[in-house]
Amino acid sequence: MTATTPVAALLDLGFTDIEARIFCELTRLGPATGYRLSKAIGKASANTYQALETLAQKGAVIVDEGETRIWRAAPAAELIAALGARFQQRSQSALAALADLKPPAAEARLYAVKTPDQVISRARAMIEAAQEILLFDLFPEPYVALEPDLVRCGARGVRVVGQVYGDGPTRVPAVSQPVAETQLAAWPGRQVTIIADGREHLTALLSRDGQRCRHGVWSDSVYLACLYHSGLAAEIVLGAQARGLTLPFDPSLFGSRPPGLDALTDPAFGD
Repeated sequence: MTATTPVAALLDLGFTDIEARIFCELTRLGPATGYRLSKAIGKASANTYQALETLAQKGAVIVDEGETRIWRAAPAAELIAALGARFQQRSQSALAALADLKPPAAEARLYAVKTPDQVISRARAMIEAAQEILLFDLFPEPYVALEPDLVRCGARGVRVVGQVYGDGPTRVPAVSQPVAETQLAAWPGRQVTIIADGREHLTALLSRDGQRCRHGVWSDSVYLACLYHSGLAAEIVLGAQARGLTLPFDPSLFGSRPPGLDALTDPAFGD
């Protein structure tokens, strides 16, 4: 959701409607009593005072405890910094707690990915978790977003190579499609494909403006991951040959032998 008003921006941060309206009104009016605020926003006094107490706990307002209680809004930059620090602290606590939960073994299922944020987050998680080899096929905007993650992946010793659509320099091994301009014009959105270790794959089509996910699928099926690995590797090899480039390694399925291939060809796989 993209906030278009101050109230909407605060709603995005988890404020209730009355909390957002009070904060914005206090910022406009300056210090005010709860009674004055309730009249200004058209809410009952009891609800206004309850929301003010909650805002005080959030650090969004402060109160002068004189004979008449006067409320003042915290500076916006100060509020956002405090909320960010609190969110970071809670996120780290949640991560530590969730670390005790052990995920089940791969289920070989297909899962829909619904939003652009989910697509990029899932791609980053896959890149970070890759252990031996990672292939990618990325349109310009997704590539820019994920390039730092790909660089870090390669720096860990993971073999990384992919396909891009443009002649600009890349910080990881990549082949630019010879007919990139035609493909970019014809394809109905921004393509994102990530295949990690032949164990999991992500394919998604974002809208041209990047605001919607038109199609998105992630799977931990080693069969599908190996299948996609084989197809993308062939495209990368053909693209390199067309441009007279030498790849840093053989990305083909049996040439690179990702861990997923070993799992797939294990005699126990079908049992």
